[in-house]
Amino acid sequence: MKNLLYVIILVSATLSTRSIAQVNSIFPKGEKAPNVHHTGDVWLSHVSEADDTFNYSISQAVFASGAKLDWHMHPGGQQLLITEGTGYYQERNKPVQIVKKGDVVKCLPGVEHWHAATPETGVTYIAITGNQPTQWLERVTEEAFNSINLTITSSKNVEQEIMDISGKKWQWMADKNVDSLAILFHDDSKFVHMSGTWNKERELDIIKTGSIWYKNAEVHDVAVELIDDTAILWNRITLQAVVRGSEVSNEFTVTEIYKRQDNDWKLLDLTFSSVRDTHSIEH
Repeated sequence: MKNLLYVIILVSATLSTRSIAQVNSIFPKGEKAPNVHHTGDVWLSHVSEADDTFNYSISQAVFASGAKLDWHMHPGGQQLLITEGTGYYQERNKPVQIVKKGDVVKCLPGVEHWHAATPETGVTYIAITGNQPTQWLERVTEEAFNSINLTITSSKNVEQEIMDISGKKWQWMADKNVDSLAILFHDDSKFVHMSGTWNKERELDIIKTGSIWYKNAEVHDVAVELIDDTAILWNRITLQAVVRGSEVSNEFTVTEIYKRQDNDWKLLDLTFSSVRDTHSIEH
């Protein structure tokens, strides 16, 4: 969009000022919109209309908790600058994303999506929209909308599931249980050690033969982040190992990447990073 970068920088700078950060609405709240393409209460303020020079419009939308737009798409694209609250954003056939104050959402041209406030919190955003009519599609069902909170709540359970899998993995490595590890390791998995990088087959062989015996991993700290069907786990450990007959003890931060495949989690990457024992993982 013509001169769009300038507008984004200008709006972002405006949002960062202290006086603005203390109010719920940057611009006047505007008029309450009729419930034609949304459910719930939404107020719109048309900040700047498109013209012959600027081929996009700028508006502010204030959503009450539980308000949601229908499925739609923008032929000219749209960017959302979240200024207050917490909301949802979802593209067709993709998981729901949580958006909150300070986030920027890029709705690409022609991509079907919807966005909303959460059931518990409102959300306010600045929308920069290409100068082509929005194409409205079907409603987001109440059943689908109300089930989102259950999905988000269950993410804590998934994090615990990943931590449990990681713990089992350390035990299997200590026990040289290559049969269980072979199932857990993704066929394309990579293992990054201080001495090199290799594939699944070599890692299993190293464990089986005892070339490296992961005798005991004492886990001090764990953090997990979920991104769609991928989980990233960081753990700080003290590893007691036997390497070519010599017993050693080292501090590591280990990064583990898991990918969901056919309803099972597969380890895609295991990377050892040497750190000081004072290192801590930022949660």
